[in-house]
Amino acid sequence: MKPKIILAAMILSGSTQVLAAPAPVSEAASSQSSIEKRLASLENMMQSRNLLQVELQQQLNLLQDEVSQIRGVTEEQSYKLEKVLQRQRELYQEIENRVSQAYTQPAATPATDYTQSSDAQTYSSDLSENEAYERAVALIMKDKRYDQAIPEFQTFLTTYPNSVYASNAHYWLGQLLTIKNDGVKASEHFKVVVNEFPNSNKRPDAMLKLGTLLQEQGLNQEAQKILGDLINQYPSTTAAKLATERLAN
Repeated sequence: MKPKIILAAMILSGSTQVLAAPAPVSEAASSQSSIEKRLASLENMMQSRNLLQVELQQQLNLLQDEVSQIRGVTEEQSYKLEKVLQRQRELYQEIENRVSQAYTQPAATPATDYTQSSDAQTYSSDLSENEAYERAVALIMKDKRYDQAIPEFQTFLTTYPNSVYASNAHYWLGQLLTIKNDGVKASEHFKVVVNEFPNSNKRPDAMLKLGTLLQEQGLNQEAQKILGDLINQYPSTTAAKLATERLAN
């Protein structure tokens, strides 16, 4: 009996082992499925990050393009502004010469040759200041409205007392007031040009005008002094030659 019992026990033990063997295979399958899920999740994260990087790069490229366009527009506008200012400078010089020679000079006094002056005209970079001065000059050159030009220049000097055109404005006021036969007020403006703007290219002619007006007012000693200074300081100018003729007469 004992051998049969032992055999039965061995058979039962073997069957138990056979039934327990599949357990490790199930656990491995479950572990493999978990790894695959994690890998899939990582792949999705990588794809999302790559898409985000692509989108950010596209936005960066667009911003760079916009900055380049803005820089190009700014440079173009700066260039155009400089060309406008340069053209204004040329027009101002032309206006000054034409007005001096053709419109506001008394018949007995030829225009001064300003090209012989030692200093060139200075120009403003302030567009509003340029426009105000140009508007006042236009009343003389284009419209020949001398009476209206006087308050326009006066307003200009009040608004821009330190303007680079201040000496010119005083000079033109002197000319306009001379035309209106107001020699006393005209002399005041010419004196400002002579005394306060030693580098102005209008100074030689202002000295000639002032000397002439002082002589007409009977102030001969003052007239002789200012004309003598003109001859000594600007000997090669047309104004100095006219001053020499006036003193000789």
